[in-house]
Order: sequence, then C-alpha cells, then structure tokens
Amino acid sequence: MGLDTPDDAGVYKINNELALVQTLDFFTPIVDDPYMFGQIAAANALSDVYAMGGKPITVMNIVAFPINTLDKSILADILAGAAEKVKESGASLVGGHSIDDKEPKFGLSVTGTVHPNKIRANAGAKPGDRLILTKPIGVGILTTAIKRDLLDKEDIEKVTEVMATLNKNSAEVMENYQVHACTDVTGFGLLGHAMEMAEGSHVGFTIRYENVPILPRTKELAEQKVVPGGTKKNHAWLAERVEYSSSLDELDQLILCDAITSGGLLVSVPEAEAEKMLVELHQNNVDAHIIGEVTSEYPGYIKVL
Repeated sequence: MGLDTPDDAGVYKINNELALVQTLDFFTPIVDDPYMFGQIAAANALSDVYAMGGKPITVMNIVAFPINTLDKSILADILAGAAEKVKESGASLVGGHSIDDKEPKFGLSVTGTVHPNKIRANAGAKPGDRLILTKPIGVGILTTAIKRDLLDKEDIEKVTEVMATLNKNSAEVMENYQVHACTDVTGFGLLGHAMEMAEGSHVGFTIRYENVPILPRTKELAEQKVVPGGTKKNHAWLAERVEYSSSLDELDQLILCDAITSGGLLVSVPEAEAEKMLVELHQNNVDAHIIGEVTSEYPGYIKVL
C-alpha cells in the first residue's frame, strides 16, 4: 500500500509473514504545556500504525525549534512527553533529526510491523456492517478555544487527555474481530475520513448524530464562532457528498466535520460482532460507540440522521 490509496500509512511486504508499516506526522503546538504537546504528537503519529492493524516497533523524532529564542527546557519537556508515549506503545526510540526554526514543530516517523494477511485498510466495509468510533470528536474546536484562552483548566485537561490517549487498546481489541475496514479520525474530520472509507469500499454510510460522542462544550464554543479554518474547509469539501437531517443545523454539521488531532479509530465490523467488540472495548477503557451502519445504497455518500 502506498500513494495510490488514501490509507493511513504505507505498507511494504518483506515476506509472507511480515510487512512493514511506515508513517510520519508532525505539527506546531496545539496546547501550551510542552510535555503534553510531546505526548499528543507521539500519540497522533503512532495512531496511523494502529489504524493499519500494526504494532509500532521503532520511532524517530522530527524536531524544529528556535534554539536561540526559547528555553531549551521546553524542548526537553516535549521530548520527554513523547518518550513516555513511545514507551507506553512498546516501541523503541532510535534517533531523529532536528533543525533550528522560527516556530516549534514536533512529530515522529514511526515504523511498525503487521502480518500481510492482517492489514486493516480503510477500504473493505461491507453492507450491514456497524461503524464503531473509539474517541469523541470536537477536538479541533476545543484546541482553537485553547489558543483563544476560552477554556478553563478542567476543559483543557479533558481534551488533552483524549488527544494523548494511544489507540493501542483499541487496536489490540480489534485483532480479535473480523474488521472489514479501519481508519483513524484526524484532519479531515469524522465525516471526511468516513467518506474516504465509504468511497474506497463502494458503499454508503448512515451515521446517527445522537450516537456520536462529542466533547463537552463543543456546541457552545461553535455557537461562539470558535471553529478552525480546517473544519470549515472540510464542511465545504463534503457539501455534495453528505445528506444531513433537517434537524441538524450548520453548527452540528461543522462539528461532524471538525478537523481533529490524534482522534480515535473508525472501525467497520460485521453486525454480529459489533456489540461484543463494543463491550470488550469498554472493558479495556476505550470510550467507544456504535455510530452508524454501512449500506449498499448511495455508494460513496453519507447520510446523517
């Protein structure tokens, strides 16, 4: 798997028993705490390997930092936060690269392994499948609110915890089930990544808004026009591909298109296995929800009820 499909990572087959999963991601700080920024950046990069059904084995740091204008302790905290998440994943930090830059940026290049027969692509969803989402949405709106100093300490801690949580437990539970398709929800938002999955699978998706987990205060902040530009672009991009219920206003639509950092996994599983998988996810401390189903009707399109 490479650039010909919009999957979460590239996969290179070594032999009949082993394939490498490779990905890279980095970005500017989205929270003020450098340690938590490091954790979030690491969780975000590692997530692509989990989405492909892989196990991370090595990572390399990618660093841009204004070494002459910011305290070096900030960089040390970013690296320490990332190292904590890498350790939690079971992978090994094997190096990296840094440059002097005007604005801090951080991320990771991650290599994982997967059995060639157990790759989880974002295409393959089948009519009748149920769609499971493993983290709440609204992250983009809340992190924009952080930049505008509109969140209190409790709200900041909640959204930070969501972003810093690895998708490791979700991926490990997923191994026990017949997953037809999987992706992680990031920059294109829930509906953007769902559309890619539906289009690649030649099926339609029905998503039930009331079942979608949404972070507290998301709607309130959206009403205050605290909506990132990426979210608005996602909404415009999807305008011809999504049919929204008349009960949903434009703010509800924007929330479903919210550009996310380090979001959860969107998983398509057979109806017969969905409830059992959901229970096991909950037992493994994953706040997962069944948010919709797959249909043979309107392939490549989404209906939101």
